[in-house]
Order: sequence, then C-alpha cells, then structure tokens
Amino acid sequence: MDKSCLIITDVQNDFCPGGTLAVNQADEIISTINKISGKFYKVVATQDWHPIGHVSFASTYEKKIGDTIEVNGQKQVLWPDHCIQNSKGADFHEYLNLNPVDIIVKKGKKLNMDSYSAFFENDHKTETGLHYFLNGFKIKDVYLCGLTTDYCVFYSTIDAKNLGFNVFVILDATKGVDYPEGNVTIAINEMGKNGIKIINHTDL
Repeated sequence: MDKSCLIITDVQNDFCPGGTLAVNQADEIISTINKISGKFYKVVATQDWHPIGHVSFASTYEKKIGDTIEVNGQKQVLWPDHCIQNSKGADFHEYLNLNPVDIIVKKGKKLNMDSYSAFFENDHKTETGLHYFLNGFKIKDVYLCGLTTDYCVFYSTIDAKNLGFNVFVILDATKGVDYPEGNVTIAINEMGKNGIKIINHTDL
C-alpha cells in the first residue's frame, strides 16, 4: 500500500495471556497482524518501556489497581507493574513477526509521565518522534492495530487525526482492556465521531 504506514501498538508479553496486565484473547490478533503487515509501505511497532516505580504503577503509591490519581494535572489510571524496561514482560510476543517493522517507538520511558499515544507522552507536548518519521516519508494514510483498543490505540488515532493524517483502525486486529466496562464501545464511537475510519483486515 503506497505511502501508508501500519502502527502495531504494544503487542507485548505483559498485555497478552500470562502477563501482568493481560488483555483477554490478546494473542488471537497476532496472526491477523502478521498477515497484513507486509502490505504497507512502512511499519512501526510501539513498545511500552517503563522504569521501575513508574507513575502508572499502583505499587508506586501503595494504592489499588484501577484507582485514579492526578499527575501534573492529568488523570492517571493506576495499573499493575507492567512492561518494565529490559524485562520479559516488555518483550514483544514471540509470535509477532517483526521482520516488516522499520522502527520501534519506545514510550512511557520517563519515571513521572505515562504515554498512551504513539505520538505524544501524556502531557500532549513531549513527542516520540513518530510524527517526524511519517512526514519524512510523506506518509498520509496511517493504520492502527494492536493493544489496546480503548487506550493506546485510541489515543494514537486521535493524535494522528489531529496531526492531519488519514486514520484507519483495523478493528479485528485490535483488542481492548475494556476498563472501566464499556470503555471499548465508548472508544470506538469516539473514534468514529472524530472521522477515523473503522475497518477490518479484509477491507485492505
């Protein structure tokens, strides 16, 4: 697909069955992602890459998983420790084919700032560099898949749209954490309202 980019979001061990923040049936989308990744001009994979004691960990504050706090004026959901730098949990799932991947964008690297989007940290100012990569190759069409529909995929699509890209979500190549319950449906509806096209891999 000429001048298009596939962004594979956070297909990491900790988000897959057996991981510390496992998404139900997350590993079932991997074969679909592998099937389509070779069709794109460029392929990017994102990777949560958190330091020990990260701002998003409930254990950092001795609070309960799922609690919310405010950090630098931003609402922060507290999660189990996950995707700690250089850990097995942070590794990409062994079945994900990385051969088509051109670059890996590591996000959430700062101790005191989380990052859901592939484009910006959660302050919405600190860029990951992905925007410049896409512009450098004159890419206009951006397709997203991976984990999770209602967090990293969702925020990445909104940022991509706001940056002027044509944005598509390959829904049958994503899975959501659905926290709180119903969050996946809310995210899909919100993406549609923002002009993001919801497709399946058979539409490519």
